[in-house]
Amino acid sequence: MMTDQLIEFTAIFGSLLLLLSLGFYVGVALIISGGLGLLLFATTNTGYLFSTTAWSYIASWTLTALPLFVWMGEILFRTSLSSDLFRGLQPLSRRLPGRLLHVNVLGCGIFAAISGSSAATTATVGRMSLPELKRRGYDDSAAIGSLAGSGTLGLLIPPSIMMIVYGVAAQVSINRLFIAGILPGLMLICLFSGYIALRSVLRKEITTEADDPDNSIGFGQSILLLAPTILLIVFVIGSIYAGVATATEAAALGVFGALVLSFWNGSLTKESFSQSVIGALQTTAMIGLILVGAAFLTKAMSFTGLPAAITDFVVGLGVNPTLFLVLMTLVFIILGCFLDGISIIVLTASVVLPAILQLGIDPIWFGIYLIIVVEMAQITPPLGINLFVIQGLTGKDILTIAKMTFPYFFLLLLSIVILWIFPEIATILVDWSFAR
Repeated sequence: MMTDQLIEFTAIFGSLLLLLSLGFYVGVALIISGGLGLLLFATTNTGYLFSTTAWSYIASWTLTALPLFVWMGEILFRTSLSSDLFRGLQPLSRRLPGRLLHVNVLGCGIFAAISGSSAATTATVGRMSLPELKRRGYDDSAAIGSLAGSGTLGLLIPPSIMMIVYGVAAQVSINRLFIAGILPGLMLICLFSGYIALRSVLRKEITTEADDPDNSIGFGQSILLLAPTILLIVFVIGSIYAGVATATEAAALGVFGALVLSFWNGSLTKESFSQSVIGALQTTAMIGLILVGAAFLTKAMSFTGLPAAITDFVVGLGVNPTLFLVLMTLVFIILGCFLDGISIIVLTASVVLPAILQLGIDPIWFGIYLIIVVEMAQITPPLGINLFVIQGLTGKDILTIAKMTFPYFFLLLLSIVILWIFPEIATILVDWSFAR
């Protein structure tokens, strides 16, 4: 990059890091940094550009899927469907090495498919599993680590809020992203469960042989408890995979299905309904502010010529796609120490996308890769969201929880390597689905 553009880059991102360190909200910090960049390095009308950018970004029809999926997750979280999910998984995991620790992985995997949020997945499953595992004598490190690691599945397994955000930022099909995330999500579930099984064989003391007969559930009853949630997942994801619904339409169907199921089992009350609406509004408003701020900062950088300069710089280095992804992984891990996942995706997607296309990397595949890297940020101190959620559930300090979660960080790294060696894991279902 030229000296002037390097100064611009340093000024914009330096101000962003300074504002974040001072405790500013992420969205506000992004807006101020973008405005500063325009005032210092461009001649455009900053106020007019902010208003037009904010409106054009938030008014996107594609983004309407976001609050709907958030609301669907909130409905399930506020009603008894989530507790039925946990109770139904217990009998299915008792015979596996690691026993009830697999409930964390399977529960997070299933709840991820109905919430789209890593924090919501971790909080919901953790509220049910951690007290139960502690009461039965399971090792704290194994229980907390498996929960924090598995909670990251909320970002990858569709319908994923992060996929919607990346799809809008990178201008790629959200339907294709949802389908592309299915096999990588199942791969991560297998990696996590495989690690738990291996660890429990090597260290038998992390599990317990004690089962509470009062909470024992038969296989048939387990299936009945799981059936409503599984049917809802098939209903939502199946409509997208079959090509009969867009992501937004599937989200609306998901909300309708969640309301019907929770009403049918008697757990939808006036209080739970109002709480689900308020929770969805709060989460959507938070995400919306970050999206507006990141979109404005991205627009400001485009006026200064930074994205084009970065692309030219990368191409000029002559790096191959493998080295580029190694470098990007390091950058994203560092960003994950200071920014939340949504900010990372919106802030970087449009900047690095030209370089990705120039190197011949599939933007759908890159989206799955990026979301897995962002998953790593969820369990990386000091800003790992999942770590804070578990801290609130257990009262343990962040560094202790991070140490318990460390093996899952390496499993996520391993999944990136596997995905790079076998890219078909993320693309084969997309090719099959859209070849018809």
